[in-house]
Amino acid sequence: MADPFDMLGLEPRFDLESGVIRRAYLARVAMVHPDAARGDDLRSTAELNLAKQVLEDPERRANLLLSRLGGPSKEGDKSLPDGFLAGTLEMRERIEEALATDESGSRERVQAEAIELRAGHVRRVSDLFRSAISSPSEATLRAIRMELNAWRYVERLIEQLDPSYDPGTADFKP
Repeated sequence: MADPFDMLGLEPRFDLESGVIRRAYLARVAMVHPDAARGDDLRSTAELNLAKQVLEDPERRANLLLSRLGGPSKEGDKSLPDGFLAGTLEMRERIEEALATDESGSRERVQAEAIELRAGHVRRVSDLFRSAISSPSEATLRAIRMELNAWRYVERLIEQLDPSYDPGTADFKP
């Protein structure tokens, strides 16, 4: 698949509003419509749909942008921020306790805490990308990867708090 930023004609950056992505997508889809298609290099609607899906998902967009900037892959760098594992082990205990009890609001409180934790990682990734776009240093790209690794871990915790979560069918076992 071609680069989604290029496919939709968007500037490669992390802070893209959904309306900007949607307008770019609609403009490109209109170009491939059979009544309007006029070129040899037109993309299929399916390719444009996939590009839109990738860019609408902030985590996938961040991973794509990091790769585009030459940063480390998630397979090549599994580092996490200092103290992250200890903090998430404590959160995991609160999650297990919330899931084991029927206490009203327990799951929602832990879920709100995890969502706020994720928001912190998203803010840090956004700030790091702002400085990396103009001059991507190896240290900044590694810092982005570390935040993305933590973000992914927190996403898994949030998934486990979903009442419909089934660990038997999930790709991550608690």
